[in-house]
This record gives sequence, structure tokens and C-alpha cells, in this order.
Amino acid sequence: MLKLLIVCALAAVAAADFPEEEDVLVLKKSNFDEVLKTYPNVLVEFYAPWCGHCKALGPEYAKAAGILKAEGSDIRLGKVDATEENELAQDFGVRGYPTIKFFKGGEKDNPKEYSAGRQADDIVNWLKKRTGPAASTLSDVAQAESLIADNEVAVIGFFKDVDSDSAKAFIKAAEAVDEIRFGITSDDAVYAKLEISQDGVVLFKKFDEGRNTFDGEINKENLLNFIKSNQLPLVIEFTEQTAPKIFGGEIKSHILMFVPKTAEDFQDKMEHFKKASAGFKGKILFIFIDSDVDDNQRILEFFGLKKEECPAIRLITLEEEMTKYRPDTPDITAENIIAFCNAFTEGKLKAHLMSQDIPEDWDKNPVKVLVGKNFEEIAFNSAKNVFVEFYAPWCGHCKQLTPIWDQLGEKFQNNPDIIVAKMDSTANEIETVKVHSFPTLKFFPAGDDRTVIDYNGERTLDGFTKFLESGGKDGGAPAGDDDEESDDLDLDDAEEDDSDVEDGHDEL
Repeated sequence: MLKLLIVCALAAVAAADFPEEEDVLVLKKSNFDEVLKTYPNVLVEFYAPWCGHCKALGPEYAKAAGILKAEGSDIRLGKVDATEENELAQDFGVRGYPTIKFFKGGEKDNPKEYSAGRQADDIVNWLKKRTGPAASTLSDVAQAESLIADNEVAVIGFFKDVDSDSAKAFIKAAEAVDEIRFGITSDDAVYAKLEISQDGVVLFKKFDEGRNTFDGEINKENLLNFIKSNQLPLVIEFTEQTAPKIFGGEIKSHILMFVPKTAEDFQDKMEHFKKASAGFKGKILFIFIDSDVDDNQRILEFFGLKKEECPAIRLITLEEEMTKYRPDTPDITAENIIAFCNAFTEGKLKAHLMSQDIPEDWDKNPVKVLVGKNFEEIAFNSAKNVFVEFYAPWCGHCKQLTPIWDQLGEKFQNNPDIIVAKMDSTANEIETVKVHSFPTLKFFPAGDDRTVIDYNGERTLDGFTKFLESGGKDGGAPAGDDDEESDDLDLDDAEEDDSDVEDGHDEL
């Protein structure tokens, strides 16, 4: 009891010393080390005041802090304005916003990257998994019912012998999953209440079937596959909150239905989409995107779609190289979607590459305009040395480069052997060139061997000039051979045109 009183007293003093906003500690360089000494477990968000994603996270982050504080947890949440505390942000390698790191046991070195969703429950569950047992022991019915009621998804292992090999495999699976709460029980009353007749594993969820019972040999790999296949709804809406679950999940093949939720036939389209999803559970993630939402317009643009073209279906693989696919028919029916997905899983689909029409004046200015339809002919012209900027219209770094690139075009416009060009990579795609960040600069030297050289030098007129005059040697590297660390901004920060982070790229 005395120890508890001392801990509470220290916590009260600390609360007075460290400023808070809605139960979230406000951290600075001056108090950061002291906070880590005072609290054993601290989750820290590095944010920028202008970042839309940070603003969206704010209420949920504060809610999570309040939940933990009300429970008497020793876990605290803090935040750092990275635009004000530049040195602190640099110390922890902050390159995009928000960046969230977990400091455990007062250790400042090697904090754990936060890897779950951005709703309060996700944050709380992740932290409890990181600081407590992988699976909570459920000693009675009330504890089991509370675990199920309090979580969107919960997994319970039913084992009469909690020291059995099956129970140990269950614990190993629980340790490998951050975003889901696990429980384990051998209590007869819990078995009876939840209608369990024998040992096993059940996933409880607040959507679709409500529960899934594991059927097979209980080992870590099988359990993780079972959880992966059942932890998300058959159809999930893309939102700020669900994005981490969608992109962070194991399923990397996604079919997207772009449809306005205000449309009269919205529910009909959803029924067809959901009907088709049942046969691809665990293989393809079915996602619908409200095409009327302003924040989703960038996604439509990425797929070459306009609002007036929706409803529409697209499929994408998020492996090392992103590949897009478009169905042959625009009619959204369960039968058409099933046929489209079957063709994809059987490897019968060809990638869909976007291209604008060739502008009539594409070669009138010093910097030539390339699109998908004329790229091959110009870039791989065996008689020309072609230097191409792959850009995005919204990219702040591309906008900063524009006047220099225009000067470069003017400098070499009368050189018969050199072409300076640019291509909008949000509207045009090339099978032979994969663009992951903006701007990407590539050199296609004359010759028949289709060599591609990445430009890695200074983005100055002098740097570009030396590069071209050296035939791509001064400031270049073979495409894909750059071993330097990437300076791309985090995906969450890509929507901001004017980053306060000193990077040279915006990530695609």
C-alpha cells in the first residue's frame, strides 16, 4: 500500500510539472528526458500543426489518453510539435507526419514504431499488448464478455490445459499481432456461456458473421492465417481511420469500388460488391471509396478517374511494384466482379497503364511533354539522349524544380543529341519505368540497349548540365542501384505541398 501511495504521489507531482492538453503531455526538448524518467511507458506523436492527418488523429489520440488515464494505467500519451522542436524530431528520424513512437521502460534509444490503426481503441489495444501479457487470462464470464464487448475484434483461446502445446502456440500467435486483443480461458462457465464444447480458438467481431471458429491444426502459422482472413469486414470503407488497417494488413491485393454514397443505387451496388467478396476472403480485400468526399479525390486521380466516371471498379496489387487493373465492362454486378477477380487470381489480366492523349504542342517548348502514348518512341530513341522529370502536379518539390528544369530545356534546346522532357506520372504510367516518389529524374542515353540511369546529383542547373555533358556519368547511377537511404516523405505527408521537413521528394 505504501508503494502504491508513493507512485500516486509521484504521478501527481509529475502531472503538475508537465503541461497537458486533454490528458496528452506536451513534450519539448527541455522536458523530454524527464518525462521518460517519470513515466515507464510513453507513446509520443511527432506532428505538424498544418498536417491534415495530424488534425484528424488529434481527437482519437486524446480520447485514448483519457481512457488509459481513467483506468489508472501507467501508460501516458505525449505529443511533440516537430516544426518547433526540430532537433528533437531529427534525433528520432522523423520524416513525415504524424510519426508515432513508443518509449518503453524509460529507454530513449530504439523506440518502437507504432503500427496499428488511428482510432482510440486501436491505440489503447496496441499499447496494452506492448505492456501486458499477449493474452489476458479470463477467469470468469464477466471478463470474457467485457473483452468481446469492448473490442471490434477479439480472439479467445479455449484450453482446459493452459500449458498444452496448443495453448503455447496460441500465445505465440497473440504475441505476433499488435492490433487485436487476445484472451485465454479454461473456465467451464465461460465455455458454457459462449457455447464452446471443446478446446479451440474463436474470433469474435462486431460485423459480418459475428464470430469465426478456427478449424485445423493449432499452430502459430495456421492461427495467424485464420486471423488475417477474418479480422477485417468482407467490405471495408476507405477512411482516415481505416487506412492503416487496409495498408498495414497482410492482404496486398485490393479491389476498389468508387461510388458516391449519396447515389440512389448505392445500396444495390454495395450488395453486389459484398456478394462477390465472399469467395475471395483472405485473398483480395474489398474496399469501397466514397467518390464524393474531397479527401478521396487524390485516390481517384491516382487511378485516372473523375467523379463523373463513378461508380467504377479498379484492382491494385501493393507488392514491391504497384500494378493496376481495370475490368473490361463498367457494369457493376456480382457476376462481373467475380469473373474479374477470378481472372486476376488466375494470372489472366494485363496491367492497366494510364495515358493522356498526346498534346498537339508536346514538342513546341524547350521542355518536351511526354505521355504514355509517346514515351516509348521518344525516351528510347536510339539516336537521342533523353533526360526526363517524372512529376506530380501537386508536388511542392516538383514546383520548386520547374524554373530550373525550364532553364535546362532552354540551355539544350538547340542541341540535336539531347532532349529535356517531363511527364505527369499521376496521369501516365510506363511498364518499363516505375515511379515511387516525386520528382524522379531518369536519363535514357542514346543506343539500342535501353539503358536507364537515375540522376542522384544536385538539383541545380550546373549539376544537371554536368550530368548531361558527361553522358550521364557525373551525378548518375544505374537505375535501381542507388544504395543511399531514401529521403521520401511518409505516405501520410504526401498530400502536403509545403513540407517543413527537408526532403527532396514527395512519395507516391
